[in-house]
Amino acid sequence: MRNITFEEFNNLEFKLYKKNPIIKNPFTSFVIADPSVLTPDISHDKRFHLFCHTFFGVYMYSSEDGINFKKIRKITNRAMRPNINYVDGSYYLFFERTKPVICNLLSLFGLKWKSEIYCTESTDLRNWCKPYPVITKSRDYQEDERGLAISNPFLLKTEDNFRLYYSCGQTFIKDCGFCEPTHISFAESKSVNNDYVSLEKPIISPDKNSEYLNLCSGCLKVYKLKDCFIGLQNGLFEKEGKSHSAIMLLKSDDGINFDFVKPFLIPQKCGSNNWMAQYVYACCLTKTANKFRLYFNARNVSNNLLGRESIGVFEANF
Repeated sequence: MRNITFEEFNNLEFKLYKKNPIIKNPFTSFVIADPSVLTPDISHDKRFHLFCHTFFGVYMYSSEDGINFKKIRKITNRAMRPNINYVDGSYYLFFERTKPVICNLLSLFGLKWKSEIYCTESTDLRNWCKPYPVITKSRDYQEDERGLAISNPFLLKTEDNFRLYYSCGQTFIKDCGFCEPTHISFAESKSVNNDYVSLEKPIISPDKNSEYLNLCSGCLKVYKLKDCFIGLQNGLFEKEGKSHSAIMLLKSDDGINFDFVKPFLIPQKCGSNNWMAQYVYACCLTKTANKFRLYFNARNVSNNLLGRESIGVFEANF
């Protein structure tokens, strides 16, 4: 990412892949979500590896071309919203660690939610260590009356530290019947996998006066370009009595204070296919050779029983 300027990136012509979605929700789960992708230049076997979650945990898919993915294996259960990284010869998979499935379901009926950021490591993407906690409760804004929710990890290596962005808090989305993250913050450490210290306050919170952030903050992915940082954030917002989510392009000089630039990818119907008609959620930006690809998950409708989430691609040549 660091060989492109903001102006060059902002002028790229991204287009939806014609055969989206590239991974549909499995029969056993209404959702497959939150893709995080290793590209061939940083994977030991020179393949694409996509990590995502269903109701039953985090899974790994692999591909030769970054489009046609095959499910390889389940990595861990009680896990959501993965973020895969390659650092000094090891793979670090951060994820949101939840209570057992039955407890998550009971949270819809009043049982308090609890989730924190955990990590598991591997050198070959096959054998993984026992997951261990990385970010647990340390600030009041991470918890509310619905419980403790620390989610959506995203690792960025800065000049001096490792910075782990995350979402926290819970906002109930009425027409969906479930919660989405309220705030966005980050923690920093000299080490990739421990001793993280969170900021005293969030860097992004909902704004009732914002067109795209009037419900809650969703998640944030941050990338260092040649001359600045960019953020890709899926804020949640209400429009004409319905909730929606769209990916926004943000700009920052320091990776902390972000300014809104433009809507980057918004909900839409793709011909007769309505798979991304109401929500565009979490994403992962990759670059290989002369192509940028944004992997993202989207949802067709808010209804708990009818809603389905799948994974698609938004791409541009460079």
